[in-house]
Amino acid sequence: MTNAAHRVLWTVVALLLVALGGVALALNLGGPPGGDPGGELLGAGPRHSWRLAAPWGALAAAAAGLLAAVSGLWLLLRELRGTGEDRRGTLVHPGPRGRTRLAAAALTRALERDLTGDPRIRRARVVLTGDPHRPDLWLRVEIVAGTRTAGLREHVSTAIRRYVDTADCRPAHLDVTALVDAGQA
Repeated sequence: MTNAAHRVLWTVVALLLVALGGVALALNLGGPPGGDPGGELLGAGPRHSWRLAAPWGALAAAAAGLLAAVSGLWLLLRELRGTGEDRRGTLVHPGPRGRTRLAAAALTRALERDLTGDPRIRRARVVLTGDPHRPDLWLRVEIVAGTRTAGLREHVSTAIRRYVDTADCRPAHLDVTALVDAGQA
């Protein structure tokens, strides 16, 4: 759920609780204005139905209350857990106009595509781990067998520089492993 959806949901829950409290207060103070303070809250029909449903009506009411309590607890825990910075797979960058959230999977795929843009690189595997603000960046580059590697280091460095500029996060640790691909050239 988005933050806006959480705010709307909590607003609806709060309004329902305020309305329920207002009704309970009005009934406690003698009922609605102009009503009979000693009168019955439920008519004969609903009371008769409740008595016919015994003991299942009470069990259904208890189950509904338990379901409401568990749902409320789940919602409260989701809200207290927070969003963004402690979610795995998301990089969060605070800025003067708010926060930018970047999906780590999209960033790794983009860097992999950038690295494999050179025909000498057959495959690239990128892994982001660690702190969202200063992640560890692990690269595994498989080079096509039999190709010249002159300038390949510069291509990888340029791709990493573009990643750092785009994502606006400098890796705390950078590990690049280059392997010669055993497949056909």
